[in-house]
Amino acid sequence: MNKEEYMSRLRRRLRRLPNEDYERAVDYFTEYFADAGPDKEAQAIEDLGSPEMAADQIIRNLAVENAAEPVRNVRRGFSALQTGILAVFAAPIALPLALAFGAVVLAFVLVVIALILSLFLIAVSSAVSALPCILVSIWLLFTSFQDGLATLGLGLILFGFGALMTMFSVLFGKWCLFGMTWLFGTLVKGGKYYEK
Repeated sequence: MNKEEYMSRLRRRLRRLPNEDYERAVDYFTEYFADAGPDKEAQAIEDLGSPEMAADQIIRNLAVENAAEPVRNVRRGFSALQTGILAVFAAPIALPLALAFGAVVLAFVLVVIALILSLFLIAVSSAVSALPCILVSIWLLFTSFQDGLATLGLGLILFGFGALMTMFSVLFGKWCLFGMTWLFGTLVKGGKYYEK
């Protein structure tokens, strides 16, 4: 067996270790072989023993080291138990509050959408209602020129107002939707919003 085969079998056996421990063990054996050099490679393999035995020894040593630190793990387990108990007792209060918050958010979104839609419909109806006024004004131009001219002016003003309001309502709608997206994105990310 050469160094590459030894290290391959050792790595396979140590694969179940945490990354930090795995890297430390592999680095130790790599340095050991580097210190021994290519001419004493067989002697180093004989000194280390089989890769399986060496890996089992490392795993046992790490288990002993980890067993010496039970306080931290017990505290972490106790904290998880506290969190679980708190979640069970908070559920009757937190669940209705979460549902109420969701209902408020949904109502807010629906109100904004209704506002945008009503503004758009008012603008479009103003522009559309100007068309009959303009048509009537053309007929009135031949019967009473002053009335026809006044009606034509009123129809054009109404049409211009409707066209401007339509453009404004579209821009306002985009701005509101962007604002709601930004607000909900900020809330979801915990107050940190990053623009792309």
